[in-house]
Amino acid sequence: MDKFLIKQPRSSSGPSVSSHVAPEAQRETITPSSSNVDCILGVGSLKRDPGERKPIFEYDSNIQDVVRRHYILMGPYQPKLRVYPKTTFGTSNRQFSPEWFNAPNSAWLEYSIDDDAIFCLCCYLFKNEFESRGNAKISFTQDGFKTWNHGPERIRLHVGEVNSIHNKCLNRMLDFANQRQSIQSSIHKQSEKTKSDYRIRLNASIDVVRFLLRNGLPFRGHDESEDSDYKGLFLELLKFHGVNRPDVEKVILQHAPKNDMMICSTIQKEIVDACTKETIKAIIKDLDGDYFGILVDESKDISHKEQMALVLRYVNKNEELIESFLGIVHVGDTSARSLQKVIYSLLLDHSLCLSRLRGQGYDGASNMQEEKNGLKSLIFQDASSAYYIHCFAHQLQLTLVALSKKHPDVKNFFYVVTNVLNIIGSSFKRRDLLQQHQVEKLEELLKSGEILTGQGLNQERGIQRPGDTRWASYFKTLENFMIIFSSIANVLKDMKENSPHDLDKLAVGNLLDKIQEFEFIFVLHLMFKMLLLTNELNKALQKKD
Repeated sequence: MDKFLIKQPRSSSGPSVSSHVAPEAQRETITPSSSNVDCILGVGSLKRDPGERKPIFEYDSNIQDVVRRHYILMGPYQPKLRVYPKTTFGTSNRQFSPEWFNAPNSAWLEYSIDDDAIFCLCCYLFKNEFESRGNAKISFTQDGFKTWNHGPERIRLHVGEVNSIHNKCLNRMLDFANQRQSIQSSIHKQSEKTKSDYRIRLNASIDVVRFLLRNGLPFRGHDESEDSDYKGLFLELLKFHGVNRPDVEKVILQHAPKNDMMICSTIQKEIVDACTKETIKAIIKDLDGDYFGILVDESKDISHKEQMALVLRYVNKNEELIESFLGIVHVGDTSARSLQKVIYSLLLDHSLCLSRLRGQGYDGASNMQEEKNGLKSLIFQDASSAYYIHCFAHQLQLTLVALSKKHPDVKNFFYVVTNVLNIIGSSFKRRDLLQQHQVEKLEELLKSGEILTGQGLNQERGIQRPGDTRWASYFKTLENFMIIFSSIANVLKDMKENSPHDLDKLAVGNLLDKIQEFEFIFVLHLMFKMLLLTNELNKALQKKD
């Protein structure tokens, strides 16, 4: 048992050897996941900490073996903490001893950080096969054991005799694991050519996945059938890769065995998952147990699920400031307590010690910076050196937004600008007319010698709508508005003269009159100069130094 479990990774990053991949075909840096459990149950559905797991019998009988295989490959959860919580028994304080992990016949032992209790992995997985639910003891499977003053003797009592329930579960787990070993041994017996072809095929798929991930490109196509003219980037790029590499072309796609083509969506997801784990592993290795800060933000995805993104900020061995994206996780709610728990779990999963945390940065949301129960305060209570910094660029943005909403002249100014951009930008015909006016104006200025020609000069300007969450975009909008002001006015004049509806003529006429008033022109120049300064400040505030 010890020999088997030593081969399995004990970090929460999951298994590193795929049931689809022969050992000879694995790369040194990328190894697909061995379980499709995330595809079946959803990402993060299986908890690493034994105190958080639901009983094995609560899973559907069709997927219980999938869950068991996942936990066997992960190995027992045995976190090594600097200090374990102490419990008072009479006049003495006792705690869990990590030496119990190394005791003979204790490779099944697990420790729950949340419950401060020990559990038995093999009994959790297979006890329901030997005892009915009503008669089964749950001290080492569901409730955990935490009476530390009787720890070693209770562990020996739990193991029991040769025919005890624990030993039956242990043997059952070993048999279950050996099923996988027999598959691997059969792969070893294949011919060298088969293994070589498999290795080339796998590496080709990995190369394509890495390219797509590096450039943030989609994988799948709308129609990936044989008759489709475009099968999606993954298949098309794999085909292109084969055209340029004859040794690859003769073993991939239609030349590969039908049950071993390494192109299905499951294989793609496993390679992506392996790339994710290797990337995070490289980040943690680069950090090398040094001090770090965290940057956290929350947002909704396209399906309106709340997500939390966490970025590590640290100085590497070359004294370079590094900001690395660690992960994004779904959160049930955005309360400070919930976010704190998710952050702690994510840091613990990657063996990042809270005592090394030296900074925390968020936006200005109340659940983040509230003095008593905000996220910054909760973390500061556990890590007194994790000083909170409100994003200065975000503060600047909030100030500018408050100005635009509170000052009536500025508010009316941006209202008029937005209406002008909407009226012209909503029609391709009006956009073409605006472009035509710009070309004619440019030709006039060149003929009169008022402007010079040269590389990068006199670029075509478009109508760029500002974004509420990116206040710096307002600077670009006003810059374009000033440069092509005469062209905008000409387009509005044409619309006023040629519009078939009186109401449209009236609306366009009012906008044309409004942008030609002194008050509008004054505020345009004033806001442009102010945003010119704040835009430079905004860029400086977002620099890493």
